[in-house]
Amino acid sequence: MARYCFCLQVKPDRLEEYAERHRAVWPEMRAALAECGWRNYSLFLREDGLLIGYVEADDLAAAQAAMERTEVNARWQAEMAAFFTGSGEHRPDENLWLLNEVFHLDGKRESA
Repeated sequence: MARYCFCLQVKPDRLEEYAERHRAVWPEMRAALAECGWRNYSLFLREDGLLIGYVEADDLAAAQAAMERTEVNARWQAEMAAFFTGSGEHRPDENLWLLNEVFHLDGKRESA
């Protein structure tokens, strides 16, 4: 299973509300994520609004496409859109800035 890391920017004046919403993620949203192949999913929020996400999936694009087909994701994205900067006309889940992994402790060792 592949690991993916991404970032987004939460509006600084919405940090507490954003965190509060994630303390009570809808059960049907949690179920949809699991059913669509999102595993070990975590979000980390810095005090300036930098949001780092980590997820494991067999294929992130396929997991995202599966979520896009769910009604609960459409509702969740509509509610979350106002929390992010730079979203424009795109939903937050369409603006993930994927990061390249450069090190993993348990990763394959290169011979010296």
